[in-house]
Amino acid sequence: MNAGGEMAVLAPKEAPGDEAPRQAASRNRPRFTSNIAGPIFFLADILCILLSIPLAMIVYSAVRGDRFIASVHVFALCAAAGTYLLIRTSRHAYRRTLVNLFDHEADTIIDALASVLIASALVWQAGMISSLSRGLTILYLLMFSICLLVSRPLVRAAVRHLAGTGAIQQRIAFYGADPESLLIIRKVIEGIELPHLRFLGVADDRPKVKEIDGLPMIGGLDALLDLARKGELDQVLFCVPNLPGERLHDIVDQLSNVSIDVAVIPQEAIHLAPDYRVHLLGQLPVLTLWQRPFRDMNGLVKRSEDLLIAGTATLLLSPVLLLTALLVRLSSPGPIFFVQPRVGFNNELIKVLKFRTMYADRSDLHAEQTTTANDPRVTPIGRWLRRFSLDELPQLLNVIRGDMSLVGPRPHATHMKVGDRYYQDAVRGYAGRHRVKPGITGLAQVKGVRGEIRTIERAKRRVELDTKYIETWSLGLDLMILAATARAVLWDNDAY
Repeated sequence: MNAGGEMAVLAPKEAPGDEAPRQAASRNRPRFTSNIAGPIFFLADILCILLSIPLAMIVYSAVRGDRFIASVHVFALCAAAGTYLLIRTSRHAYRRTLVNLFDHEADTIIDALASVLIASALVWQAGMISSLSRGLTILYLLMFSICLLVSRPLVRAAVRHLAGTGAIQQRIAFYGADPESLLIIRKVIEGIELPHLRFLGVADDRPKVKEIDGLPMIGGLDALLDLARKGELDQVLFCVPNLPGERLHDIVDQLSNVSIDVAVIPQEAIHLAPDYRVHLLGQLPVLTLWQRPFRDMNGLVKRSEDLLIAGTATLLLSPVLLLTALLVRLSSPGPIFFVQPRVGFNNELIKVLKFRTMYADRSDLHAEQTTTANDPRVTPIGRWLRRFSLDELPQLLNVIRGDMSLVGPRPHATHMKVGDRYYQDAVRGYAGRHRVKPGITGLAQVKGVRGEIRTIERAKRRVELDTKYIETWSLGLDLMILAATARAVLWDNDAY
């Protein structure tokens, strides 16, 4: 594994007679590691900027025919271009390799918009905002966005082509020939498919196995040094779980005499894969298995979204809330609201508000009995409220209060069961859904997994979707779920 997190795949074996010409050819032509992918994307962005500026000016002149002050707009466009590159650099977008070739793509248009807004603010600060053409500014943003969208698949295809031809290549050897090391090597080879990585073989000065099925033996440390001096080796990966530190440092000291990369594959990195992310704690790399989803700016954005949308919805829907409360009061004796304890953020109990849909003397506070179709406990008005999820509207108050969020995993009652087993006992990883605040709606609800949970498979699917939401959260995802909720409410018959 190199700095970019790369691992090796086994390359096809070559005929002995082809080896020398192939080595000679590989020495004569330029060859890069996959770190070159980042600079290629940087150059592509520069090209997009250089194309979008004249395109915007040409289209503006053709459509409007107005003249504009060149100095003001050159300043604004240069500020926008420089800001965009700084934002992308701060996101480490130009440090990508073939391993993370698809990373950082979703934010390019947002970064382009942010750069234009910041440039406009700089123009305003300089007192030139009255001379800035809004039409030309919008055209630049439009042209730049189109160039970015068109360039991305072209650059990715070009990088893959370079990897396929060997212009981008990483030649790697493993160090460690014992049963445990070979187990790690085989898991690496089986789990990774990257076209630019070429696995040369296994080296060990003290091999504990004589044969390695399908894996060529290179020799010992001297063989690695010889390959490196000939320019035929780029990286050595140590995969010996119990190699003494003194022995490791001794080998690394000798390898430092030649120009190659040296890396270590921790045993935990194989056994825990792919359920972790690598982060730095100071200078120490750590494998993060769980991480708080909403923190810092994400937390502020999520809370602002909840307050803005829930507050607006409460005001707009106040006539519906009042009418529904009146219908509940007139339909049967009992309170208007059903207040139920449910499991919330960090497994703390919260009091969830709902319009009462059952007869007061048949209410199930802890949800020990699953609601079914034509449930006799549900009032006629309650059945209608459940069908269109109007009974959930008071939870807008839970959102404003901070107990819940608009979007998130649905909160479950304390004694909710799947069949004859409690939910938390029936589904592995169930508690992980409580890392975020529960929501009025969620990804599972708009994917059709709402209402009664009849089987373990359906329960697992709901938890899978809840986990996917937590791990891939974005403001755009929340807005998509909110938009899809109306459709799910109108056409999904699983709620009763």
